[in-house]
Amino acid sequence: MLAYLARRAAYTIPIMLGVALFCFALVHIAPGDPLVSVLPPDASQDLQRQMIKLYGFDRPYPEQFLRWLGRALQGDLGSSIATNRPVTPEVLKAVTNTLILASVATLIGFFFGGLFGFVAGYFRGSWVDKTASALSVLGVSVPHYWLGMVLVIVFSSQLNWLPATGAGPTGSGDRAWDWEHLRFLVLPAVTMSVIPMGIIARTVRALVAEILAQEFVIGLRARGLNDLGVFLHVVKNAAPTALAVMGLQLGYLLGGSILIETVFAWPGTGFLLNSAIFQRDLPLLQGTILVLALFFVLLNLLVDVLQTALDPRIQRS
Repeated sequence: MLAYLARRAAYTIPIMLGVALFCFALVHIAPGDPLVSVLPPDASQDLQRQMIKLYGFDRPYPEQFLRWLGRALQGDLGSSIATNRPVTPEVLKAVTNTLILASVATLIGFFFGGLFGFVAGYFRGSWVDKTASALSVLGVSVPHYWLGMVLVIVFSSQLNWLPATGAGPTGSGDRAWDWEHLRFLVLPAVTMSVIPMGIIARTVRALVAEILAQEFVIGLRARGLNDLGVFLHVVKNAAPTALAVMGLQLGYLLGGSILIETVFAWPGTGFLLNSAIFQRDLPLLQGTILVLALFFVLLNLLVDVLQTALDPRIQRS
């Protein structure tokens, strides 16, 4: 077990280095000048050269990458070109907000998706199965941003039950676990949970249908095991795959929340990336992409570890 975990952890080191190199190269090959947002239109040549030297853009790309990577390993992601504030605190605050939103959305999607999937798998071929499958396909097909705008129109504009945008009543983005703050989380979390709900429901439904058709289930019923006992065996066999899907969906939501956070003005990484892209803020863009990518890699490592703990067959393979 320890050897397997050490091997999996060692695999993440070159992946992280590759991710860092890709993040650095991706933003540099994009067209445009990153200093346009901070320099006035009539900036002199001397001022432009000073700013280029200040941010290190005059150095060769390999040297820029090594200097940036060395600072990043120390927790220094540089300073924002647009605001001149340190990037690390801004990224960490945004990642925290996105992690809260994505975690709540994943839990909602996993609970209802797993419930629908188990029910559809147990009653495969019935109207329950067909209804759950249709809802799953609909959930995967509906665009995020469109559903978010519909929910805002219904529950904020017309019914006035929930706030439309923001992360708190003061607008500062500070978190508190009371209803005044949690009500800002409801609409974006529900909107974001629809796609993982559909994916998990379809995955669990296929797993349950496949497991119920296996011979060991017939043997369990022949030995007189009741429905609850059979259900627990089905859950145990379906848990590793369902957990892997849940972990991947959480990672996708962390990186793919830009439209949802823009619609609801949620101060997370998607909102931060949107601002950095339009302002051509390279340090902020690089830092945000790097943290999200590394988080996704570590999340996959955690899912592998949990899968190994739940399914000993993975260790033997």
